[in-house]
Amino acid sequence: MLHYVAIVEDAGPEKAVGVWFPDLPGCFSAGDDIDEALRNAQEALALYDESHAREGRELPAPRSVSALKNDPEVVADLAEHTLKLIALPSPPHRGPPRYRMPL
Repeated sequence: MLHYVAIVEDAGPEKAVGVWFPDLPGCFSAGDDIDEALRNAQEALALYDESHAREGRELPAPRSVSALKNDPEVVADLAEHTLKLIALPSPPHRGPPRYRMPL
């Protein structure tokens, strides 16, 4: 099962908790609290995968936290926010998720 790094942004009790995936542009979720945001993140990940599959596209390969630390566009967010690994569920009709391996 694939796991993608999610960045969890909790701006306090008066704001929604946001979750986004550095490896998956446009894939994000939110919730009233961290637990709800993380549940929604797994659903967002599954929907993102389904959308790519319908379009005949593969997901990018998930990067490790170490690899993300070397990405200047992500390193500040890694230091300022909470990280969570989110599993990409395999839809029963598709088999294991497909993703593009970096060259």
